[in-house]
Amino acid sequence: MTPGSPLAYAAIYLAAIVEGEIVFVAASVLVAAGQMHTLPVLIAGALGAATGDQAYFYAFRGRVDRWLAHFRPIADRSDIIAARVQRHRTLMILALRFAPGLRIAIAAACAYARVSPLQFSTLNLLSAFAWATLLLTLVTWIGPVALAHAGLEGIWAAVVPAVLIVMFGWWLARRSQNTKVDSR
Repeated sequence: MTPGSPLAYAAIYLAAIVEGEIVFVAASVLVAAGQMHTLPVLIAGALGAATGDQAYFYAFRGRVDRWLAHFRPIADRSDIIAARVQRHRTLMILALRFAPGLRIAIAAACAYARVSPLQFSTLNLLSAFAWATLLLTLVTWIGPVALAHAGLEGIWAAVVPAVLIVMFGWWLARRSQNTKVDSR
């Protein structure tokens, strides 16, 4: 499979469904190196990310409330939880792509609160394209331009921001997991 082949873009799409950031950032480095085309990488990554987010949302619709009913602290506060999610649904949906470690939790919360599928899908798709555009821009343009001023050029000028983005995402996800454990 060569980097510019249709199979490479399909692999980006499939990887973005499951996890996304690492493969998408790696594909962005290949764009910076001239090995892949910008627009197909952007589209494959955004559509894959949105597909994965929406798969969780639709899988949880109508199911998560029956499961959570078994947990008394949540069941006792279900109306309060659903109202809070409904009140902040737009921000939550838009933030989902930018909140590593909370992807499933936010999708489940939106399903639990019976957020409109049209609203969830539309806002999530917009957020996925914003996410893909931001990461691609940071790795292929902003990072290399900034690092050129420090004397770092070539492929390393794209690799450095890519590694920083992945490390930051890992740190955020780990931090959100630690926060969930501490709040119990």
